[in-house]
Formats: sequence, C-alpha cells, structure tokens
Amino acid sequence: MVKPGTDMAAADQHTHRDRVALGIVLVLLSTLFTSSTDVVFKFASDSGSIWQYFVLRSALAIPALLAIAFVWGEGAPTCSRALRAWPMTRSLLFVLMFVVTYTALPFIPLATLAAGLYTAPLFVAALSALLIGEPVRLRGWFAIAIGFAGVLLILKPGTDAFTWFTLLPVLGGLFYALQALVTRTKCRAVPPATLAVSVNVALVAMGALVSVLLIALPPSQENAAALPFVLGPWQVFGPVEWGFVVIVAALMVGNSLVVSAAYQTAPPFIVATFDYNYLVFMTAFGFLFFAEIPDLATVTGMVLIVGAGMLVVRRA
Repeated sequence: MVKPGTDMAAADQHTHRDRVALGIVLVLLSTLFTSSTDVVFKFASDSGSIWQYFVLRSALAIPALLAIAFVWGEGAPTCSRALRAWPMTRSLLFVLMFVVTYTALPFIPLATLAAGLYTAPLFVAALSALLIGEPVRLRGWFAIAIGFAGVLLILKPGTDAFTWFTLLPVLGGLFYALQALVTRTKCRAVPPATLAVSVNVALVAMGALVSVLLIALPPSQENAAALPFVLGPWQVFGPVEWGFVVIVAALMVGNSLVVSAAYQTAPPFIVATFDYNYLVFMTAFGFLFFAEIPDLATVTGMVLIVGAGMLVVRRA
C-alpha cells in the first residue's frame, strides 16, 4: 500500500535529480565553451594581436548581451550598473587573467595552461582566510599544499623543461581567484548579464588603450617578433580571422549564459567538481589539434591539483 504523499515526494525527488542533471550538463557545456575559446585563440595567435581580438570580439558580444539583459528583465540600467566601481574592478581582474593566459598560449601545451589556471580554487581557499576571514581548517590547508605540489610537478622549476611562460597560467589562476572574492563580497546582487557586459566593456577599453600605446610607443622589432600576439600590430583580417572573432564572441555569450544557469540549477560543489572537465577537454584538444602529449609529471600534477581542488570544494 502506498502512503499518502509518497507519489508527490517521489516527484519532487525526481525533479531535484533532473535539476542536478541539468546543472551538470550546463557546466560541461561551459567547460566545452571555455576550452574551445582557448583552442581558437591558440590558432589565432599566429595572426593579429590579442588586443585586436579583444576589441572585435567584445564589440560583437556586447549588443548580444544587452539584448539578453533586456529579455531577462534587467532593462536599461544594465549599462550604468555594468560601469560601477566593483563590477569594473571584477572585470579588470578578468581582463588581467585573459592577458596573462593568452600571452602564454603560443608557448605552452594546452594541458599545462589548464592545470595552471585551475589552481584558482586553491587561491580562493587561501585568500578567503587571509582577506575576508573565512576559516580554512587543517584539511583545507592540506589540500592547498597538495595542489601546489602538483603545480611544482608541472612547472618543473630548476630543470631544462622549465619556462617562465608556465608561471603565467598560475598567475591567471590568482587573478581568477581575486575576481571570485570580489564577486562573492561585492557583486553578489549584480545580475549575471550585467557582469558579462562589464567584462566585455573592460576588454574593449583595455584592447583599445594598449593598441594606442603600442602605436605611440612601438616596441623594438626583437620584442615584437618574440611576442607577436601581445606586442604585434593590428592586422587586416581575412575570412578565417573574422571567423575566429565570430566564434569566440559566440562562445563568450553562450558561456555567460550557461555558467550562471549551472549554479542556479545544481549545488555549487557539484558544479565546481564537474568544472574540472575543462582539464580533460584541454588535454584532449591539445592532443587532437596540436599533437601535445603530456608527460607523466604533468599528468601526476594535474591529478594532484584536481584532487586538491575537490577537497577544497567539498570542504566549502
């Protein structure tokens, strides 16, 4: 005999499972969009400059994000809210993350870049204790130590395999962690589309400013040749390059939607756990498109970073 209310409870449980499943699908889409963007930029690093791509990509993305903001009911205040101090501070940290990450892209394997970026949860845990007073217990500090041991395995300091470019994704992870703390403490009530508009405005502004500075104060030919993606001039784009711009703009808009929806439909620790599939996608794309095969030390370091990050997330 079925007790009264059993069917309703089962239905509620089924609905909850469906929302968790949807959240997992959405975060997998987010990691796919993010890793695909990095792959496109690695291809694009042979033509144009990072600042040119910043300006053109965001110039396409901003109108789409504004339209989405109006549909979601944020309306006309979106632009003014996007330009406020804390959203722009958060956006500047995002821009710095993009700059250091994309600077390293032409010089290191995708798997190494991904592992460096995913030190961010470890930085978040450590900085939360230092900056906003959130306690990190012994297990949390143990996880942070394990994660940074994994970083050392990947960076290989003191060996011939070490290059300073491998430090840039770790710095990107630090910038990402700082923006996460700003988001948590100062931007929690700001709608996602507004934050996305803010990031794209910052990208346009930074891209335009640095482009003008490079014209006014041109780097030496030697430096420009060593870092063409960062110090090179704007180029005349053909169909392939414009295709890159359209693709990365679409990926940015799509990711802005799905990552917010993922955290709205599933518990944060589940979303954060599945977010580590970015490492899987980046390793697979590195092998498929660039014949990059990570060595044993890199794989071991990635496992340590993922394990440490999951410990930190589960603790939270």
